[in-house]
Amino acid sequence: MDIRQAEPSDALAIADIYNHYVTETVITFEEEPVTVSEIVRRMAEVRSASLPWLVAEESDSIEGYAYAHPWKSRSAYRFSVEATVYIAPRHVGRGIGSLLYGQLLSMLRAQKIHSVIGGITLPNEASVALNEKFGLRKVAEFHEVGFKFGRWIDVGIGSARCDRGQRLARCKSDFDAGRR
Repeated sequence: MDIRQAEPSDALAIADIYNHYVTETVITFEEEPVTVSEIVRRMAEVRSASLPWLVAEESDSIEGYAYAHPWKSRSAYRFSVEATVYIAPRHVGRGIGSLLYGQLLSMLRAQKIHSVIGGITLPNEASVALNEKFGLRKVAEFHEVGFKFGRWIDVGIGSARCDRGQRLARCKSDFDAGRR
């Protein structure tokens, strides 16, 4: 398994992975499939913010991807990002999400990112477990903020802070510190 920076030529495979979640799940709140050109645009936006977009590749097949994007656009948020990971459905449960997330978070630490945020539709035990494995703890839960497939959906927000040199999984999270 090779974890590498995504290239525009990966956009078709990324769109295929993501569009499964768009059309078949409530994991994303997008409701219409995303085009390859839109994925390329999003990749360029992430790169223009000097943030990583990674893919997991094995035998010339993209099996998942992860990226970070700015949490908010205002300048005081410049050290805070939202991290995202998606795995091809046929490869879920093989540890690819952990490989991607681990590499992504390592790169973010090297860039002196202070706060990593993850949004998760609830319930979603696998995503919650992945976030908790890497030190993100739930700091908020928004009830019925999304409506997809004829039902209301809740969203949990996880957050972790990390000082340079510490493993993110060992950092004290906002939830653990009792701060909200």
